[in-house]
Amino acid sequence: MSVEVERKFLCNADTLKTLEEIGVCVGQQQIHDQYFDTPQFNLTLRNMWLRKRKGCWELKCPPAAVSGTEEKGGEQSGAAAMCTCYKEITSLPEIQLRVTEVIRNVCESRDTETGFSQQDESWLSKMNLVCFAEFTTVRQSFNLEEEGVKIDLDQADFGYHVGEVEMVIPEGGDVQAALERIDRTAGKLGELKVVMLLNCLIHSISFIVFTRKVINLPLCHLLS
Repeated sequence: MSVEVERKFLCNADTLKTLEEIGVCVGQQQIHDQYFDTPQFNLTLRNMWLRKRKGCWELKCPPAAVSGTEEKGGEQSGAAAMCTCYKEITSLPEIQLRVTEVIRNVCESRDTETGFSQQDESWLSKMNLVCFAEFTTVRQSFNLEEEGVKIDLDQADFGYHVGEVEMVIPEGGDVQAALERIDRTAGKLGELKVVMLLNCLIHSISFIVFTRKVINLPLCHLLS
């Protein structure tokens, strides 16, 4: 299984111009996303993001442990502090198993049967999962071949813009090397003030979910 090492940044017209000069555009696509969680947000509060994208199920969750991101003294390096690492699980049985583990911990009495097919979505109601966010994003993608990274510029249909520098490595791979490449790419983009994860939280938006409960969620995770 692979791990995505990502770094978010706020983008503008100058970012696009720079990318067109130093990168290779690999296309533009429109992405429709639906995000699911329990009414208590048991997944997202654990930094787990369950979504349906282009008709396929995906679960983004942090690796159990990511090595190579600490400096001497056990503290994160500056590059690591501005990046996030996620596994992206696309196998529906494994997704259901991971979600079941969380749901069982918080709702021991709830029936958490697994083994449903892609077409059978009754598992959502059995696990008390509802759609809390649904939107469409226009994504422009670029490759920076000398660094081996991909850069996405996303514009959501509710007006939110965010950029992402991403490198995919094998699980257990050299995270520090990926962080260094991402850091060099940020410098080439002129984004010396790439927003850290904490700053991304400031640019959150309130979603009204089916229960009419209003919550604030970090959009930098939804748009990735």
